[in-house]
Amino acid sequence: MTPDVDRIARSMVALHGGHDDHDHPPAPGDAVHDARSWSKAPDFAGDPDRAAAVHAATAADRQRYLTAGLTPVDCRFCHATVAVRKLGPEYTAVQWNSGATSQCAHFAAIREQGGHPSRERSCPRLSDSIKHAVAEGCLEAFSSAPSPGDG
Repeated sequence: MTPDVDRIARSMVALHGGHDDHDHPPAPGDAVHDARSWSKAPDFAGDPDRAAAVHAATAADRQRYLTAGLTPVDCRFCHATVAVRKLGPEYTAVQWNSGATSQCAHFAAIREQGGHPSRERSCPRLSDSIKHAVAEGCLEAFSSAPSPGDG
């Protein structure tokens, strides 16, 4: 059954209203932005100290979000080092970097056979190394680090 496109379009306009592509003056209390900028956030161009502080805080937040609770784990077979966070018995977050990806023997074998390592779930040797790191106490079985959004 083919949908009635005109009927669907009319119902969407009735539900959401028509498109309004006209420029309107800002309402009282609205922030006025440079017409060349799409950003809704202030850029603090008139306050360089505040702009620098916001930039530093943003960089710190980004770094914390990317690294919170991650522990370096070295593969016992090929010595590729990745960042790992155990979030439970069945969930392990692994951050690969380009050096580890190129150094991984399992991924190298896949590339030699003409395959793509990105299609693999993981490296089984690295998985064993992660289990070993947990057993040795080098990696927490359940990360105690706060969630990146909680800081």
